Amino acid sequence: MGQQEKVATSLAGAVSEEISASLAPVDAELERRYPGDPGTRQPVHTVYVPADVLAADTVRSWGDQALDALDRHAPDAASLAAVLGLDDALAAPVYDRVRAKLEREPIEDLRVDFEDGYGTRPDAEEDAAAARAARLVAEAYRDGTAAPWTGIRMKCMEAPVRDRGIRTLDIFLTGLLDAGGLPDGLVLTLPKVTYPEQVTAMVRLLESFEKTRGLPPGRIGFEIQIETSQAILATDGTATVARMIQAAEGRATGLHYGTFDYSACLGVSAAYQASDHPAADHAKAIMQVAAAGTGVRLSDGSTNVLPVGPTPKVHDAWRLHHRLTRRALARAYYQGWDMHPGHLPTRYAAVFAFYREGFEQAAARLTRYAHRTGGDVMDEPATAKALSGYLLRGLDCGALDIAEVARATGLTRADLEAFALPRRADLTASAP
Repeated sequence: MGQQEKVATSLAGAVSEEISASLAPVDAELERRYPGDPGTRQPVHTVYVPADVLAADTVRSWGDQALDALDRHAPDAASLAAVLGLDDALAAPVYDRVRAKLEREPIEDLRVDFEDGYGTRPDAEEDAAAARAARLVAEAYRDGTAAPWTGIRMKCMEAPVRDRGIRTLDIFLTGLLDAGGLPDGLVLTLPKVTYPEQVTAMVRLLESFEKTRGLPPGRIGFEIQIETSQAILATDGTATVARMIQAAEGRATGLHYGTFDYSACLGVSAAYQASDHPAADHAKAIMQVAAAGTGVRLSDGSTNVLPVGPTPKVHDAWRLHHRLTRRALARAYYQGWDMHPGHLPTRYAAVFAFYREGFEQAAARLTRYAHRTGGDVMDEPATAKALSGYLLRGLDCGALDIAEVARATGLTRADLEAFALPRRADLTASAP
């Protein structure tokens, strides 16, 4: 057992008590402002569909169109791997999982667009479209055909369209409630936010709706879309986006980067407006730091290069989309926008390959950490958190199966959640 050490101290117990008392406000502030990741599943993408083209079969239609694109332009694993440069060992597992995903759950997050994708319409027409969207969304949730997350992007809080946006949101939410209630996967997007006061206005709007309809306070959250330079840097030099998160008073669920509006705002020529432009990287880095620890998730933007036309053109568009998606994943932007059914095969191919190619190494490192065995890397709790989070994301999107993770690590999902969310191990990472 060895010699028992003599333990001696010099400070009175009151010193520690005084320090704790002095830091109590800071402790409370840290807990309030930085609660950490919510521990729930995050969709890998958001699909935008203009309100006037939304149909009862939109989710299934997108999946069928994506499968048709595969059949026509990459009918087997080898052909898709050749287009995207996938490793031979990944080709079949990725291809099979992409097809299965498109058959089972082609869209993870659907946003019915009443903003740029819809445009300005007569009030009566938009009223009817908002009511129709509510009816279709409610029906889809009732019959089990809805995407796990569904909602609308309203018009922004700028003066020319403010009243229109508020009315559309009111009609949509009212329609959902009258049809049976707000679905758990409801998501709202507030676009073109430039000032924190616009976020505050959205909070007051939702508070009023909740009070009017007898909903629990804070029931309705929303995403903040970052599309202007003012959303990144305020006139006083502060990071506006950080102030927006606080202005949301706990209702902000995500920060979504708007590739083309933001690029245009900075004067980037149309030919160079892309999610990998240096201006885009700068904006998203600011968003990432501002959101870290707050529980607000990040989403990258989209590409406007559509995979349509002859096979060579489709392959070029697929390679671009795949590269941009992989680049975003490496930078910890785990969600992005998809604007066309033809983007779904490469979205899922990129996501599945990302998690499968790193699976064995991540599983081995986490296993060594969990069982305190040696290895060539000295990992810390923060790394264990990242490793388990990586595996959980892979499980949630369908890139990995719980059985293969258990075989490789000897860990259950609850074990992974305990490493990923040490203060919230009882939360699940399932869809809302």
